[in-house]
Amino acid sequence: MSAFFEQVDKIKPVFDITYKIVLFVCKLLLIADILITTMSVIGRYVSFIPDPAWSEEVVLTCMAYMAVLSAALAIRRGAHIRMTALDRFMPEGLLRFLDILADVCVLILAVVMIVVGWKYASGLGAKGSYVSMPWLSRFWMYFPVPVAGIAMVIFELETLYNHLKNIVLKEGKA
Repeated sequence: MSAFFEQVDKIKPVFDITYKIVLFVCKLLLIADILITTMSVIGRYVSFIPDPAWSEEVVLTCMAYMAVLSAALAIRRGAHIRMTALDRFMPEGLLRFLDILADVCVLILAVVMIVVGWKYASGLGAKGSYVSMPWLSRFWMYFPVPVAGIAMVIFELETLYNHLKNIVLKEGKA
């Protein structure tokens, strides 16, 4: 059975690359947010620096991307808020079961985010446009939800695989 896990472990670089790409995108969005917000605030007080009308909508869209993508990143690191106060009082098997159940629920949520998020982005989002940029579809405002859903599915599959691997290899040693 360990040969199976050795073979599957070879795709770990795919998870690593996905994580690095999503993290890089979040960093770029944060930099864009800071620069646009700085330009907008300074533009209100310094006459020769422009205060573009589109700045607020772009900043909010960047924040939407960062919020859902960083939530996907937290899945891989196991950094989501969780209730752990009772963990030390629970049997290890129950705790493992509850962790897996929580991860399955998050995986289901990720699939819902992909399906419903895409429906909103391609339906409602495609019909509207930004107020300050009428040439730009609101598709881009809804698009982070299915993108984050895809990242969440990838990271949840890795997490569930790691649970399975720990269970099988731990029982194999016993």
